Amino acid sequence: MGADDLPVGRRVARWRVRRRMTQQMLADRLGKSKSWVDKVERGVRALDRYSVIQEIAEVLRVDPAVLLGTRLPSSARVGEGDGVDGLRAALARYHVAAGVVSSAELRRHVEHAWLTYQHAHYAQVVRTLPGLLDAVRSRYATAPEGAAELLVQTYRVASAVLVKLGEADLGWLAADRAMAVAGDDPVLAGTAAVAVGQALRALSRGQLALAATVAAARRVAPRPVRDATVARQALCGTLLLQAALAAAEHGDTHRADELIDLTAEIATRVGGGDDPHRICFGPVVVELARVVAAVEVGDGGEAVYRHEQVIRREGWRLLPAEYRAAYLVDAARAYLQVGDLFGAGRVLVDADGIAPAEVRCRPAARAVIAEIARGRPTVAGVARLATLVGLTR
Repeated sequence: MGADDLPVGRRVARWRVRRRMTQQMLADRLGKSKSWVDKVERGVRALDRYSVIQEIAEVLRVDPAVLLGTRLPSSARVGEGDGVDGLRAALARYHVAAGVVSSAELRRHVEHAWLTYQHAHYAQVVRTLPGLLDAVRSRYATAPEGAAELLVQTYRVASAVLVKLGEADLGWLAADRAMAVAGDDPVLAGTAAVAVGQALRALSRGQLALAATVAAARRVAPRPVRDATVARQALCGTLLLQAALAAAEHGDTHRADELIDLTAEIATRVGGGDDPHRICFGPVVVELARVVAAVEVGDGGEAVYRHEQVIRREGWRLLPAEYRAAYLVDAARAYLQVGDLFGAGRVLVDADGIAPAEVRCRPAARAVIAEIARGRPTVAGVARLATLVGLTR
């Protein structure tokens, strides 16, 4: 077996030995057990979350792509040449000139950025955002009250796309900037906290994500939640879903179930109507979260069962392309957990058909492609994806 054909776990073992580390030493630095490391290296436990691969790579002092097998080719990567470096520079600018662009025009640009993101055109989003951030910040410098919401939303979409592309640290920075702009406004702070929760989860900081989102939810809709406006209830529900997923990732199944049950009650009341905050909250989204939570706690059987039920619901196809494709990548992980490579491959190919960039540009999706592609026999469609993202030649 050549180096390019090695499973991720074997690569972890090789680099651990090169770094002169025992399994116990690696486990201690990751905050895991020696048994967990041993199962990863033997392939008993799949590494299907990019954030975990990233954490291991950091401890082993290698690029995550080394553990996955190879780097993405330029045709499949959204990177510095496509605007991430420009977005990083925009976030690093602390002085902006007063702007002259009207709030109405800026609002149209922000709305377009969100729509572009929801259609999963990530390269276009990251190319647009540096100029948009500068323009909205300029307006905010002269008319903060009128531009605060626009700046929070711009930082949110920046955080979302950065997290997608494996730049979770930058995503957290953008989300934190949104929180600072939101100030004492509980609704603006709540929308910003959604981004904070997503970024912290991507950084495997589940406890911090849980605390931040629960606190924000309490501010948005103090109890009893049903007395709040529909929009506030929906935002509160979204924050509690983020908290539930953070709890699941931390292994707290009871807390995750409790929070999802609470959001299900809220979703039943508010339905899936208008979405002024770009949060996509509703009954179907709650059921999708149940699937993802089951994946995070390792209950693949439950996740697959629920997945096959929820995608038959009418509201599924009404969700944005980005949301559906991202969810399907998680659903593929559920099939991997039960050893169904063909089911995982089918779902992943479906995700690629909905939003190609979600599968081909995201490091997290690439980890799932790599896991499926190593199976035998090769799953139809996945071999092509593996070639497109540079995992095979």
